[in-house]
Parts: sequence; structure tokens; C-alpha cells
Amino acid sequence: MALSMPLLVAEVTAADRVTLEEMLDEAEMLARHEAIKTGAGGILVTRHSHDRFTITLTDAVPYGTTRMLTCW
Repeated sequence: MALSMPLLVAEVTAADRVTLEEMLDEAEMLARHEAIKTGAGGILVTRHSHDRFTITLTDAVPYGTTRMLTCW
């Protein structure tokens, strides 16, 4: 069994949809740049509620891939 630790985590919370989408796009772009720099990890976007997401760069997702997970 292998333990996968996140390489980068960002939490995004916003009161309105436009701001939320802008912040999610920016967080995903930052995670993508970090993945390219390190050559490791894919992006996991987890929705915790209608206005709260985390963006994680993790080895649990293949490099070059973005996955969405809903946990609510």
C-alpha cells in the first residue's frame, strides 16, 4: 500500500458564482504550473459545499490530469 500526500492545497470560498469560478480557475492554473515545474502530480478539485472547494496537487491523480470529486 502506498500513501499519497498532497503536494499543494488551496481552499476556495466565495459568496457569488462569478468570483468562485474566477478563484477556481486561478487556483487550478497555479496548481498546473506547480505540476509542470515539479513534473509530478495531477489536480484534484474537491467540492465540499456549494461555495467551498479545495484544489490539491497530488500523486493520487495522474500527471496532466484534473479530476473533480464531490463530498457533500
